[in-house]
Amino acid sequence: MRYAITVIVLLPFIMLAVPAETVYEPTWESLDQRPNPEWFTDAKFGIFIHWGVYSVPAWGPKDRYSEWYWHDMQNKEGETWQFHERVYGADFPYTHFAHQFKAELFDPVEWADIFARAGARYVVLTSKHHDGYALWPSEQSWNWNSMDIGPQRDLCGELTEAVRAEGLRMGFYYSFYEWFNPLYHRDVHAYVDQHMLPQLMDLVQRYQPDIVWPDGEWDHPSVVWRSRDFLAWLFNHSDAPEDVAINDRWGRETRAVHGGFATPEYQHISEGRLMDAGRLEECQGMGKSFGYNRNENVDDYRSTAELLELLIDTVSRGGNLLLDIGPAADGRIPVIMQQRLIEIGEWLDVNGEAIYGSRRWRENREGDKIRYTTKDGVVYAILLGWPGDEVTFETPQAGDDVTVSMLGVDEPLTVRMQDDKLIITMPVLTPDRVPCDHHFVLRLEGVE
Repeated sequence: MRYAITVIVLLPFIMLAVPAETVYEPTWESLDQRPNPEWFTDAKFGIFIHWGVYSVPAWGPKDRYSEWYWHDMQNKEGETWQFHERVYGADFPYTHFAHQFKAELFDPVEWADIFARAGARYVVLTSKHHDGYALWPSEQSWNWNSMDIGPQRDLCGELTEAVRAEGLRMGFYYSFYEWFNPLYHRDVHAYVDQHMLPQLMDLVQRYQPDIVWPDGEWDHPSVVWRSRDFLAWLFNHSDAPEDVAINDRWGRETRAVHGGFATPEYQHISEGRLMDAGRLEECQGMGKSFGYNRNENVDDYRSTAELLELLIDTVSRGGNLLLDIGPAADGRIPVIMQQRLIEIGEWLDVNGEAIYGSRRWRENREGDKIRYTTKDGVVYAILLGWPGDEVTFETPQAGDDVTVSMLGVDEPLTVRMQDDKLIITMPVLTPDRVPCDHHFVLRLEGVE
């Protein structure tokens, strides 16, 4: 209980003790008044994890998400079914993969260490994807959860404990709908009241997540999912932290409009109230899939420089990057994914000052190779690659006391004005003094 004075309100799914102050009503008008938590706006970089039964076949066409395996194998003319029939046989049902999802090499402490070394500030785990399989002992998914079948472990709980021990925030992805749940197809209202809401509330009460990240909302408007009722409960009465963050996937009409932050997956959203305000979190995999896809090879994975450019560009627009990894069914994070994460962390060790806690500047970019952020009156010009001997800026307006330095380099840089342009001489560095391998940050003081 957060407050001493209460009023009792009865909703169809739970009795609520309503605080006498700071109450959010179950309306978008009220819920949208809640600001994004400051910690989330400051964090800038999180790790997305897609892991579940679909990690056993771990296969999809190169332009598809491998976690959609069960859905895609319904198309008997499609590549996924052809792969399934050839490798596993036409009589092998998807549900039997659960017996092979053993997570025998899963070490949550090792995962959390990698995430911390990557410079991430939060983690979002898929607690349940559209196949309905839950990664915690959920009563609503009896015999279709990680305690009853497969690993026989509380994967959500173990990872939450390890992540928080590293000082990171922990959140959960949760799919509203389930492809083949009979109750969902027979009576969606009964499904929401009897299955979805109790399950989602159980997830919140067990683990007190810092982020609630729903998905699979597009079949119905938010009124059907009872999203507004849930959010009023989450903010006013649940055991989640008071600064819990939420995304925008609460109904077919809500993306980039309602909720805490927009989620432009692979940059597919460009408009909306949340996007316009710079309240966004770009989510992408290192390749084309979120779940581990054995059909992707090294050429399908983006380089560290490309992933850093994605992070820099997203942060310059005011947003966060939620970068996905897809662990194998045995619990190992593929080495190529580990390598990318560690190299991102090495870059952030030098240049994180321009990322963490920053905000978008009056202009977020200049040309193709310069991105801007700002913090505490300082402007950071992030150069996408080494510009040569000099770099010219047209956007910053410099005063008489302008000073420029490069993060990771001790001495100030030479600055001059010419034709109202700021021209900076890049330092001459021996290989052992180059501060990082990709992209370089100039710290501009005395500009506006």
